[in-house]
Amino acid sequence: MAIELIRMVVDQIQLGQPLPFGVRDEQGKLLLAKGRVVATEGQLEILRERGLYADHDDDSGETAAGGTANRRLTLFDLWKQTTARLDLLLAGVPVAGFPARCDSFAGQLMQLTDRDPDIGIYLSMRQDPNRLSLYGLAHALHCALVCQLAARRAGWPDERVRRLVKAALTMNLSIVEVQGRFATMGRLNDTQRAQIRAHPQAAHDALQAAGVDDAEWLQAVLQHHEQPGGGGYPSRSSDIGEMALLLRMADVFMAKISPRTERPAMPIQDAARQLYAEAKTHPQAGVLAAAIIKEYGIYPPGNFVQLASGETAVVIRRGATAHTPVAAAVTDKNGIPVVRTVRRNTAEPAHAIKGLVAENKMLLRVPPERLYGLVE
Repeated sequence: MAIELIRMVVDQIQLGQPLPFGVRDEQGKLLLAKGRVVATEGQLEILRERGLYADHDDDSGETAAGGTANRRLTLFDLWKQTTARLDLLLAGVPVAGFPARCDSFAGQLMQLTDRDPDIGIYLSMRQDPNRLSLYGLAHALHCALVCQLAARRAGWPDERVRRLVKAALTMNLSIVEVQGRFATMGRLNDTQRAQIRAHPQAAHDALQAAGVDDAEWLQAVLQHHEQPGGGGYPSRSSDIGEMALLLRMADVFMAKISPRTERPAMPIQDAARQLYAEAKTHPQAGVLAAAIIKEYGIYPPGNFVQLASGETAVVIRRGATAHTPVAAAVTDKNGIPVVRTVRRNTAEPAHAIKGLVAENKMLLRVPPERLYGLVE
């Protein structure tokens, strides 16, 4: 398989034109298949950050190179591709056919989540602090994940869940770059603050102009920063639709557990307490907040925990109860990193969770594929 450094062929990538080659990262994982279209400078920046190699022989998009041998893409590979794909989708809002493209993307994202919700939750908890410039895109994807899981738990029909996912993906379409700057720089100027205050209306209007005629989707986007008691924006309305209510909670919850330059991610236990406390005054909000909290649990996939055995582990699967997930040990009882991760059922007394553990830079380098048994 012929592989070249992307920096040697980056001039061959023309915005708006199909890729003449597949794009892979430095491990050989496929990011964009041959024939995909790069539509914006932002997508080119993503390729510069992660896509270092051009594979002229690839035409399937179904396998990724690992050394000299091909392998099937893992779910982690597929999740990584969604960032560039969402950027492409949002860049094409003014282009004819957007509603159908958005519906297709939402359906594919929901299928990806359904294949293994725990991996989706893991990735929402273990966000890469070195890619904060892409925060706006990652945030939309993670909010869509939270919305899908919570709405399903609340018993919403699939068609309505899909509508909510589309609202989550598009609610911030006018401020994606501003979100990335804020996550990276930690401050906003007056123009950017004004953009944020105006973004629900701006996104609503852009979607409507693009041909979106789904009233509940549009309402959810327009109202996702309104508050049940009033005081939100852009209209300070207190008459909020159920979909907008859940979208707002997912937005706030995910923002709290996401890292920024100026602060680390809030522990999920604190974010859950705050979410529930804020929702107690509104019966409908209380039900939806409980759905989010139950989906993530007390120790969601991605949390570092200390086990009764003395081992440090990373939660990888939700368990039968919120307090008994499945974890992968990454150190032995003496705190020494292990070569192979071993699964631990924390419902067993010998491996019960004793508490959370602060993130360790060395342990953060353990590939998630190894934690989930996808690679040795």
